[in-house]
Amino acid sequence: MTLFSRIMGLIREGTKAHFMGTSSYADAFTIAFMIPNLFRRLFAENAISVAFIPTFRGYLEEEQNDENKFKIQKFISSTLTLVSFLTAVVTVIGIIVTPFIIPFFLGDAQNGVIGEGTFLTRLMFPYLIVISVAAFFQGILNGVRVFAPSGFTPVIFNFCVIVFTFALTPFLPNPQGLPKEAMAARAMAIGVLCGGCFQAIFQWPFVRKVGWKTTLTGLKAAFTNPGTRRVCALIVPTIIGMAAYQLNDVVSTAIAGNIGPGTVSSLQYSLRLQELILGIFAVSIGTVILPDLSSLAKKENWQEFNDMLLQAIKIIALITIPVTFYSLVSGQELISLVYKRGSFDDESLHSTLEVFRFHIAGLYFIAVNRIISPAFYAQGNTKLPTAAGIISFVVNIGFAFLFSLPLSGGGIALALTAASLVNTVFLFVFMRKMNGMNAKQIAFKMIAFILKMMVFSVIAAVPAYFVRLFLVDCFGKYNWLVAYGVPVLATAFVFGAVGILLLVLSKDSVSVALLAKVKGKVRRS
Repeated sequence: MTLFSRIMGLIREGTKAHFMGTSSYADAFTIAFMIPNLFRRLFAENAISVAFIPTFRGYLEEEQNDENKFKIQKFISSTLTLVSFLTAVVTVIGIIVTPFIIPFFLGDAQNGVIGEGTFLTRLMFPYLIVISVAAFFQGILNGVRVFAPSGFTPVIFNFCVIVFTFALTPFLPNPQGLPKEAMAARAMAIGVLCGGCFQAIFQWPFVRKVGWKTTLTGLKAAFTNPGTRRVCALIVPTIIGMAAYQLNDVVSTAIAGNIGPGTVSSLQYSLRLQELILGIFAVSIGTVILPDLSSLAKKENWQEFNDMLLQAIKIIALITIPVTFYSLVSGQELISLVYKRGSFDDESLHSTLEVFRFHIAGLYFIAVNRIISPAFYAQGNTKLPTAAGIISFVVNIGFAFLFSLPLSGGGIALALTAASLVNTVFLFVFMRKMNGMNAKQIAFKMIAFILKMMVFSVIAAVPAYFVRLFLVDCFGKYNWLVAYGVPVLATAFVFGAVGILLLVLSKDSVSVALLAKVKGKVRRS
């Protein structure tokens, strides 16, 4: 389901590329969507993953009786009240201050584009409320190890955005005579708001099915509930770190917006390709292992805790490092296949490819950070990942200013890659302070496995590179789907076949264990 949702996300970005390309209006929409999305990640996802799920699991680990169930229900109602109230306040404030914020991101853009960016931001700000409620529902379901409904909701969201963009763009009233790109941005913004509503609505029956009510309570009761107070105690330190992490996006986008038209949207198109892999594997694995790591930490079963963490880190390396090398070989055809049509021309392709090459180099580090952080959260420690996030933020902003001068958008992408590496290093440094976590052993085994995957990936990339050259020359005269689709699929097949052969010949234990788990799932289904 997560794979399907990420593919739909790519189709959504392809829709934006078709209607808006790398125009100023594409930049305006990207910035307008980024701002409420920033607060969603800061408050909703952060609160749920870092604080709500471990606290919720702690309640569930206790002996279940009527009194305890009543206590859990009060905690759920208090948390929902808190989430709804705080996001509503932020939304109102955001709508008021938007006109003062947007000019910082659009630089020397025309007043019409700045005005449109302000309009789009205000239109999409209420998305924060509904998507935060959806994230809360996801936290309840994930806390009881129900993952499917939450995995499917992004599919609904992306479907809504795509349908609304195609359906509304030609028919929205346009008394100002705005260009097609501006009307498409408005249609897509309406789709975002409706898609967020459907994400919350879809999960609600499943929450009811697992036995919990989604009622509200008074603000005083919400703020004084022992469970919500624990959530607040856990989340407050991480808001600083998460704010630093999210400010990476904000400051990088502001720098990109001042470089020139199209830079912001190029960065977004590149990140969407990168997030396909992150969403399918890193976020999914991090989501699934957090409840189990929390249970193991509570039981102080550190051997299994370390084994589970190391296995997850290796699986991420097994996936992301080969994908990185394959993307460096076939990046141009991959971007062309996904985006190159309509308003997305050769200039858009060139600027996006330049950024993508630097982004994809940091894929493993970004992914592994999303695996290691839950290990800290599982023990109720939010301060150390926060410190790592702040250090990463400082590195990213410094490098973004430094590299953007000679490398333009590519420099901003390179800065993110460098900062992600620094974040990984400091997470391992801080891991030594944690109970039961063998940082040195995990690091050595991780590095050895990374080097092995890099060697295998280089070997697999050589035949894939020459196959790509041959196929691009043979099929370049055909239509878009054939010209780019055949090289992408064929090089992926050659790269994958060689890589799998190397894993089989080396009797790689991680791939064998992963294959056994997949076979077990298939048999049970």
